[in-house]
Amino acid sequence: MTKTHPERPSDAEPAAAAAALSPNVRRHLGQTLRTHYADTLAAPVSQRLEALIAQLGKAKL
Repeated sequence: MTKTHPERPSDAEPAAAAAALSPNVRRHLGQTLRTHYADTLAAPVSQRLEALIAQLGKAKL
């Protein structure tokens, strides 16, 4: 029998919660997150990360 965790939402709940947010709230959250992470997204990618990305590009699935 699988134990459930009442404090942990089920997989279906995040989608339902996102759908419950109004378009204005979702827009505001998106703008706030983009502003918050703008510096991170604009920063150059480290050589180590570039190497890992290159390895992913060469990986055969």
